[in-house]
Amino acid sequence: MPTFHYVYTLQSLSHPSQIYTGQTANLRNRLHQHNAGKVPHTSKFRPWQIRSATAFRSPTRARAFERYLKSGSGRAFLHRHL
Repeated sequence: MPTFHYVYTLQSLSHPSQIYTGQTANLRNRLHQHNAGKVPHTSKFRPWQIRSATAFRSPTRARAFERYLKSGSGRAFLHRHL
């Protein structure tokens, strides 16, 4: 069975304007880490919910898509489509 790499966006439930983008091979575990306060960048805006997740078979393509979503045009794409 192939391993997938996920590019995900989270939205804060306590501060809905806060969006976080990341990538992982274990989406469920990573969301748990964010909500447990184990990720310094996201701990003050807990709790989080998954807004979108895209699966890739290639970790290289997942990293490239994550970089794109963190760029100016990628953030615009994210807000319009995801």
